[in-house]
Amino acid sequence: MSKSIVVLGASQDRRKFSNKCVRAYLAAGWDVIPVHPTAPEVEGQTVVPKLADLPGPYYDRLSVYLPPAVGAKVLAEPHGKRFGECWLNPGAESAEVVAAATPGSDKVVEACSIVDIGYSPSQFPES
Repeated sequence: MSKSIVVLGASQDRRKFSNKCVRAYLAAGWDVIPVHPTAPEVEGQTVVPKLADLPGPYYDRLSVYLPPAVGAKVLAEPHGKRFGECWLNPGAESAEVVAAATPGSDKVVEACSIVDIGYSPSQFPES
């Protein structure tokens, strides 16, 4: 069974790190679920509009790519999901985001989730 990652703030823009995250985890063989309020798909993956819409109750990893004020608000909304790890990528972290992520996550990490699986964002072209 593959590991699962939810990419919060996933983008269709291949220049954005959230898009590179989707591609990196797909390359590593993970099940990837992008979350974005309006995009229908990201890199061939069907997008879920919000965390509460995720089909299952548990995911191995949540990778956050939202500005801190937005991330704290989104993570604080009731969603009923549990994450083994919540990764707050550079630019997404703040004390408020950590506080909002902690109740739904077994572990909160402030670091680049792409690097954690052995890739560099530079390995994923912007075009």
